[in-house]
Amino acid sequence: MTLTVPKGSVTGLLGPSGCGKTTLMRAIVGVQIVAAGDVTVLGASAGSAPLRSRVGYVTQAPSVYGDLTVVENLHYFARIVGVSAERVTEVTEIVGLGGRESQIVASLSGGQRARVSLASALLNEPELLVLDEPTVGLDPVLRGELWRTFHQLAERGAALLVSSHVMDEAAECDELLLMRDGALLEQVSPAALRERTGEQDLGQAFLRVIEQAEAKA
Repeated sequence: MTLTVPKGSVTGLLGPSGCGKTTLMRAIVGVQIVAAGDVTVLGASAGSAPLRSRVGYVTQAPSVYGDLTVVENLHYFARIVGVSAERVTEVTEIVGLGGRESQIVASLSGGQRARVSLASALLNEPELLVLDEPTVGLDPVLRGELWRTFHQLAERGAALLVSSHVMDEAAECDELLLMRDGALLEQVSPAALRERTGEQDLGQAFLRVIEQAEAKA
């Protein structure tokens, strides 16, 4: 399996629940046991020391401490990755949490907790940011706010790989990686997918890709 996540863009990893999206993302960031073969990211072995400052990872569940404030969490992770207090202020503003620095994380909404996790992953300015279903369970307003944040990060030069099982979110992406049953079916832009399948609805377009793949099998 070979895939490309272009710099300065948002690439969506789309597929039904259980198709292997999380396993693939864990392999990319180097926390998945790989039974055979090698995983190479940015020219280095996934999970190797040179990549630890170049790849950021946001898991499905917020990976921050609920009994600490927003700023306490970020200062803790900043010490781990060796960045300044000024960077904590920067990422707080980037994710739209300015004014909530002293709030206990457990008292935040689900979307706000997701933003704290995102901020912690941004502290060392990763070249590649891997986000595993970051909008799952959020209401449409919060989902829209997070997608705007993702595109702003891409505009700053980062490469983002964002997974989702909700095909409505495919339209938010610059590129799509379509996955099913552990296989990468296709890498394509939303516009190209619509044109090739003749379907304007991206969910229906994905079904056409599946049908074509099964017809070739």
